[in-house]
Amino acid sequence: MSIFITGDTHAGFRRFRKKTFPQQAGLTKDDYVIICGDFGGVWDGTPRERNWLDWLEAKPFTTLFVSGNHENYDLLSALPVETWNGGKVQRVRPSVVHLMRGQVYEIGGRRFFTMGGASSHDIGDGILDPADPQLKQKCRRLDERGALYRIEHLSWWKEELPGEAEYREARENLEKWGWAVDFIITHCCPTSVQETLGVESCRPDALTDFLEEAARNCRFRHWFFGHYHGDRRVGEKFTLLYQKIAELKEGGAQISLPSG
Repeated sequence: MSIFITGDTHAGFRRFRKKTFPQQAGLTKDDYVIICGDFGGVWDGTPRERNWLDWLEAKPFTTLFVSGNHENYDLLSALPVETWNGGKVQRVRPSVVHLMRGQVYEIGGRRFFTMGGASSHDIGDGILDPADPQLKQKCRRLDERGALYRIEHLSWWKEELPGEAEYREARENLEKWGWAVDFIITHCCPTSVQETLGVESCRPDALTDFLEEAARNCRFRHWFFGHYHGDRRVGEKFTLLYQKIAELKEGGAQISLPSG
């Protein structure tokens, strides 16, 4: 079994073409590619989106993803929930699978903890109400000055951050396994790691603080995350991924990245 991990796709799956991901030759549906959030393939339900999901389904491998802050949580929440390899999942396609928050999965004899979500940092000019009769005019004015804004239930969802029930389930599942897993897959990262990255627009929040708790209490081999649009190692046990694809090896991940 082979397992690969990559960062945010934002519904752009061209990195999985044969030319750019030649490792897929010889893979089967028992091999996995894990996306660290901002999958973006469940966004508007258009024919174009469905075609790309069908394209991804036709790939020889199985695609797994955690949620990011740029997901349509209304559409995701409508998908049925089932149990797979010990944790809750939602299937977008038979082999395109959402790994839900606070779950622990056994994959290829290795234990994975997942906790998707993150705070959007491109909303400095506000969240607009789609029912506002002045919406079009407000959007036009904001667009004219290049403002950073989102529209609730169209391009932003409060569910980008977990709710209390999800934090509780995460702690219960970690407790069940004695706070010991092999790998952790998230979208954002623990508060201390985020501070190391030095991204000014990203501030600590309830999720990064929970992940800090997990980092301090968990025994784990390696932690992979996305969100910050870069490819680099952070210390010995954390890897930020964006466009690169890491292959999971017994010792962690095989990937050429600058240290930091």
